[in-house]
Amino acid sequence: MELRKKLIHELKSVGLATLYFGCWLAPFLLLKQLILAEYQIEFSGMSKAVVGALILSKVVLVMQHVPLGSWVRRQSAWVDVVLRTTLYALGVLVVLLLEKGFEGRHEYGGLIPSLSALFRDLDMPHVWANVICLSGALLGYNILSVIRTRLGVGVLVRMFLTPLPKEPAGNGD
Repeated sequence: MELRKKLIHELKSVGLATLYFGCWLAPFLLLKQLILAEYQIEFSGMSKAVVGALILSKVVLVMQHVPLGSWVRRQSAWVDVVLRTTLYALGVLVVLLLEKGFEGRHEYGGLIPSLSALFRDLDMPHVWANVICLSGALLGYNILSVIRTRLGVGVLVRMFLTPLPKEPAGNGD
């Protein structure tokens, strides 16, 4: 029964994180689709984005358990958020560069020539746009993680699922 509980907890955690990153990626993908449609270019990266959100979710959940050291623990929470976001964003950049390098390795005769062509050609803005969008998502996730740690599990969700309290009389209305 213990294994079943762990599996359910893991599926729930990955599912919620994937939903979070999916909500970040959806407007970004919609904008990409609309911009490409203006130039009569068909967008075909939807399934890749869903798989990417799932992988990103699992990696972030694992990386949350990696301590950044005693110096970071002694600092304000924003230091942890900025450091984690920067490290995760650099990881995203490396993965996207490697992905593009592997995609073009046959066309350019290997991984290194493919990466070199990536920086020379026009595909680098595409990589930067993805990194910027995912960095925003990672920043939001890391901020929410600190809030969840401070308030406790489920408190933030309950805050948004209950009505706002009534304002006291005489607040300027």
